[in-house]
Amino acid sequence: MKAIAHDVYGSAEVLGLREVDRPPVQDDQVLVQVRAAGLDPGVWVFMTGRPYAVRVAAGLTRPRVRVRGRALAGVVTAVGAGVRRFEPGDEVYGTHPGGTFAEYAAVSWQRLAPKPAKLSFEEAAAVPISGVTALQAVRDCGRVRAGQRVMVIGAGGGVGSFAVQIAKASGASVTGVCGAGKEELVRSLGADEVIDYTRDEVDRDGPRHDVIIDTAGCRPLALLRRALTPRGTLVVAGGGHDAGGLLGGYTRQLRVPFVSMLTGQRLRGLTSRERTQDLEELGRLIESGSVTPAIDRVYPLAETADAMRYLTEGHPAGKIIITV
Repeated sequence: MKAIAHDVYGSAEVLGLREVDRPPVQDDQVLVQVRAAGLDPGVWVFMTGRPYAVRVAAGLTRPRVRVRGRALAGVVTAVGAGVRRFEPGDEVYGTHPGGTFAEYAAVSWQRLAPKPAKLSFEEAAAVPISGVTALQAVRDCGRVRAGQRVMVIGAGGGVGSFAVQIAKASGASVTGVCGAGKEELVRSLGADEVIDYTRDEVDRDGPRHDVIIDTAGCRPLALLRRALTPRGTLVVAGGGHDAGGLLGGYTRQLRVPFVSMLTGQRLRGLTSRERTQDLEELGRLIESGSVTPAIDRVYPLAETADAMRYLTEGHPAGKIIITV
């Protein structure tokens, strides 16, 4: 089968369209014919091996997993002997750590859910990583409730665009923080107010937000806390994937619990977990019309390196999708 793979760490130039073996299907797996796959900063992390701490799991000198990509949407073509939930012909979406920028992926059935009927494969592929991260940030870490004031930093990005919609569906008033040119998108997602960070900083209006969800990963904690009420909650859901060093931008997340012990504010770092029940909950929100994936650009599989360059060179408005 055709797949996007690489043998060494590096920039987008290491990615190539190659012929690789179609994966065998284990008893607890289904074989998915991939129709679309999502591109997110986590793919960049495993492509470059940065921050360097990721190499402990990914491979010290070269990547253990050659095929890139993690989120997918597609059609089941075969099922393992131990799988009872899915059958050939089912349309599914979910995640696969073994790579999704390929024509086929052998995926654990526990990482999949039925694709929402109202979504195209391209739209569905935008959901499994960014949508789940946003759901856990809003629901589990932020504990957002109706009537609260919520700020979403990075509101025009992959995770942020979902977080705005999920917070609105929870009954909150939402302020979206984004760059110039994304204001219209963020308002269309349901934001009540928009701050253009090129003109104003997030503490412009003082400590008025009950919950702040930071998906951008670069501002000092002290600055974020100035926009938070005295008993408010800060969720750090982004680490700044392009920072260097051993831990890169994730150093800030490590500091969060220690700062939280010294203040009445509640600070939480988010490491999202990929769970079928979250995909199912997002599916219900999507089918109800409360959440719609925002897609910036779609690239064919052969142009995945160009898609990666676009991700790293600018600020996509929503998700980047690879079609197979």
